[in-house]
Amino acid sequence: MMPGLFITATDTGAGKTFVATRLAEALVAAGCKVAVRKPAESGCPEVDGRLVPQDAEALRRAAGGREPLETVCPRPLREPLSPPRAARRMKQKLFLDELVAACAMPADADLMLVEGAGGLFAPLAEDALNADLAAALHLPVLLVVPDRLGAINQALLGIHAVTHRGLRLAGVVLNQVHPERPRGMDNLADLRLWTGAPLLTLPHGAGAEALQPLLPRLMRP
Repeated sequence: MMPGLFITATDTGAGKTFVATRLAEALVAAGCKVAVRKPAESGCPEVDGRLVPQDAEALRRAAGGREPLETVCPRPLREPLSPPRAARRMKQKLFLDELVAACAMPADADLMLVEGAGGLFAPLAEDALNADLAAALHLPVLLVVPDRLGAINQALLGIHAVTHRGLRLAGVVLNQVHPERPRGMDNLADLRLWTGAPLLTLPHGAGAEALQPLLPRLMRP
């Protein structure tokens, strides 16, 4: 089992890449050599005749730019659809074994951060959901939940999905996607009444230091 995390979310737009990049930055600042992967990314713009996976590039930069973009994301896809559907629109097909191979741990890395595409049970390949890649990689799951009304239901459903799929839950990040929050809302306090899962709130626009509480669970002695 390689050290690291599989970063997924309750749905699209929850801020997986924001959380993953901040976590990579925090690990690099702590002296870790971090490998990052987003093996398939949809909705990539074309620049000078090639598709550029922007989330993967953000991850690559956050990890110190140690690896080429083609290694971080070997399968950039043009249309903003699920990866298998976007691949089919390009007359290609994605399969789980290819994505697993793309996430091989480099010999010079201390740990691996793998970001999925969409939610945990969203299709990722012709034969796999995001959960299947996490299981194949034997990585614990970090669940990103947008910190808004409805977050408690989404978080508890996500926790249930992770644990009942036989995956290890590393923690839940309540990501404040928008700067304004409803008055009186405290999803962190309310979730603590219903789950013993490790919880962390990430304020809107927070820096890497906000994720430092996660580091002891990731860094090897």
